[in-house]
Amino acid sequence: MTVKVVNSLIENCFAVIEYLAAEARSMRLSEIADRLGLPRSGAHRLLGALYGLGWVEQDPDTEFYRLTLKLSVMGHRFLAGTHMLEICQPVLDRVAESCRELVRLAVVENAELVTIAHAQGAQGSLICQSRVFPTLPLHVTASGKAWLATLTNEKALELVLAAGLGAVDAFGPNAVRSVEAVIRELDRTRERGYGLAVEEAEPGVTAVAVTICPGRGEAMGVLAIVGPAMRMSDARVAEMARIAQAGAEELGMLWPLRSLTRTAIPHPKAVA
Repeated sequence: MTVKVVNSLIENCFAVIEYLAAEARSMRLSEIADRLGLPRSGAHRLLGALYGLGWVEQDPDTEFYRLTLKLSVMGHRFLAGTHMLEICQPVLDRVAESCRELVRLAVVENAELVTIAHAQGAQGSLICQSRVFPTLPLHVTASGKAWLATLTNEKALELVLAAGLGAVDAFGPNAVRSVEAVIRELDRTRERGYGLAVEEAEPGVTAVAVTICPGRGEAMGVLAIVGPAMRMSDARVAEMARIAQAGAEELGMLWPLRSLTRTAIPHPKAVA
């Protein structure tokens, strides 16, 4: 019983951290507890523990909670330790110079795509900007489609449905809204060899994306080129796809080897 209780506490702590990270704002205790389905007394104890460890801070006036920068600092330290950005950034810079648009690199992590780096090649006033470390919505982004297309339809739909297919009010006018539309997009993506999103994730934005498959194996990341839709004619989309493909192939050859050997950790005997 002791092990189960400890596991539950750890899961709830990480659930709180992940939720605060996703919202990226100050929040009431009641809002955090209700959203995660936790008793408010239990949520209060968890937040108190996280506060004591420096993961969470509380506004003395409103008593609202939010994450400290500790998580961000650890993330940057981890990326620095892997040398991923050190190796990949020069490639992104060259791709951006070639395509003259925004270039983004996302990695596959825990069945999600997370943008970790970008390079800006566009000039002038009409450019697309990149947010820092966003988790990409899979079914309405070129990167998401490119990665989902490497999976079976069953697995891809499982991920899309879990992320909330149909909750597209915040996306662009062409966002897919049904299971049938998702399957059609995956088929088109496999046939083209790259992901394409025209005013789906955001109005007025078009993107193409190619998966990064080190050693021609499993897709580990996605390289995307993003630009204003008014600049992305069919001919330019095809050109961007060729540039992205070349960049993804280079990244696949240079991709840092993160050999994380997973060995089973024996669980201690439960104490009745």
